[in-house]
Amino acid sequence: MALKCGIIGITSVGKTTIFNCISNTRGETNTYGTGVKANLGVIQVPDRRLYELEKFQPTERIVHTTVEIVDIPGLVRGQGDSSGARLLGEIRNTDALIHVLRCFDDDNLPHIDGSVNPIRDLENVEFELQVKDVESVVKKIQRLERAAKTGDKDARHGIDILNRYREHLEGFQNASSLELRPEEKKVVDDIFLLTMKPVLYVCNVDEASAVNGNRYVDEVRSFLSGRGAEPLVIAGALEAEIANLTEEADRMEFLEASGLTEPGVNKLVRAAYRMLNLQTFFTVGPKEIRAWTITAGMTAPQAAGVIHSDLERGFIRAEVMKYDDFVRLGSEHACREAGRLMVEGKGYVVADGDILHIRFNV
Repeated sequence: MALKCGIIGITSVGKTTIFNCISNTRGETNTYGTGVKANLGVIQVPDRRLYELEKFQPTERIVHTTVEIVDIPGLVRGQGDSSGARLLGEIRNTDALIHVLRCFDDDNLPHIDGSVNPIRDLENVEFELQVKDVESVVKKIQRLERAAKTGDKDARHGIDILNRYREHLEGFQNASSLELRPEEKKVVDDIFLLTMKPVLYVCNVDEASAVNGNRYVDEVRSFLSGRGAEPLVIAGALEAEIANLTEEADRMEFLEASGLTEPGVNKLVRAAYRMLNLQTFFTVGPKEIRAWTITAGMTAPQAAGVIHSDLERGFIRAEVMKYDDFVRLGSEHACREAGRLMVEGKGYVVADGDILHIRFNV
């Protein structure tokens, strides 16, 4: 399953710099103003388990699972023109958002509002998304009102729920924070509210603040604590410089010299996986060792469908080994001999790190 994350924020906070340090493509950074075109890239999800598996099963290639990343040009308060609508449309097509906040001072990079204030910036971006969501809610209310005039009781109930969303959004609150029953939330499923999307907050700091943060990070952390969220701290310019190094050993040496233990992309992807309740399973063979992404709770047939729809349609059974067993025992044969290769049916719920071999017939 393809995961698509959008990087958002106001202009000149370092979104494209963050994009450049985590993506396989490079976007053009812009010192003044905002661009009008989104940058598209792909992140290989780091997973050392793939290389551990290769030690016991030589293979022709290793394939990481990937995350699509979209660097969305900076939003400007009140940007109601066609370019603003297009940027908001880019956000609508994502599964999750990475909200980059400027938490550094730089006299050579003036802030669009004259001073660095990450809380103000966060609220300005959320305001733009809330305004767009109100428009979407109002349009659906109007559609349901026409249906309600014909006596449609479900339409009237839907209008009541939508009015609660409208009131909540107009009170400068995100749709995701409105407390409703799960069945009530389905009323807005078809309008893809922007402020319903899960958000990962990233404090973009200077090199000196890469390890311990700074006062801006403290302000963001305090503000987000009321939402039960914890921001990530990434020194975007530093990590983009490290990402330009071609040798892995050089990158690790640079990281260690900066007091860091791993690239920010690793932390970011792990946090996104936790936020979206995602897991990884593996297929292992002499031609390919590959990681696959699923949602926690998926059954074996559903996981098979992530590989190919035919495998789900013709699913018979799954032969399952646990990653730890495979690495400890050293081979599929050894797992089978030790009784650690299980044959599971359609009701089996796949766990993170499972190694699957799907038996199917179509």
